[in-house]
Amino acid sequence: MKSFMLALQFISRIHIFNVAFEEAAFGKATRFFPLIGLILGAITALLYRVCITVFPLEVTSALAILSMVLLTGGIHLDGFMDSMDGLFSGRDRERKLEIMKDSRIGAFGAVGLVSLFLVKYTVILNLPFDFIYPLLMLAPVISRWSMVIGIKFYPYLREQGLGKLYSQYTGWIEFIFATVLVVLITIFLAGLPGLVMLLLAGLLAFLMYGRVYRQLGGLTGDIYGAVNEITEVIVLLLSYPVLQYIPHILIGF
Repeated sequence: MKSFMLALQFISRIHIFNVAFEEAAFGKATRFFPLIGLILGAITALLYRVCITVFPLEVTSALAILSMVLLTGGIHLDGFMDSMDGLFSGRDRERKLEIMKDSRIGAFGAVGLVSLFLVKYTVILNLPFDFIYPLLMLAPVISRWSMVIGIKFYPYLREQGLGKLYSQYTGWIEFIFATVLVVLITIFLAGLPGLVMLLLAGLLAFLMYGRVYRQLGGLTGDIYGAVNEITEVIVLLLSYPVLQYIPHILIGF
């Protein structure tokens, strides 16, 4: 329970009650990342359901995106912008890491953020209405699991930081627990189409982490956040071809 509450407090702004910090409990909290994603997605889907009765579709789609920003405090978006600034700077490895550590936003971070929001808004705006609620819940579930992939399978670069605790304490038990959790949630929400999206999104997350690893020799907390944000959009994008070609069987759709 302590690990779950620490995960909820760190990767969201939902605080049920304060829990004393403990390194091992914090580091092992990755097992609950998909569940935290489900909570965030469920709140966003509920907000969408309420807003669509009052506002136009365009406004409701924008409010859904704003909901995720507010619920997470923008923690992953911050990592996304820092990563874009560093990875696309064209500098050497050391300079890229310095740029990513700089709290100021640069040109690549700004362009990346605008592009991310533009794609996410357009995708949500045009999702089939019959599938909008499962997809709003599924995307953050799979994207939070994608962070566990990077934490488990790639070395952490920084000497200090909360990301190092995740890397240190996330073993096979935590990874398997998170993976079983994401599979069960995916089947419940989206059945066979969801499993296809999960498999493809996981593969793309591996490829993204591998590309960064070749550039930097490891990962940072900013990279975890960046892959989370990109994976969330990837899941929504994948829903278009997957829902068109995969039979809507099993549970969910």
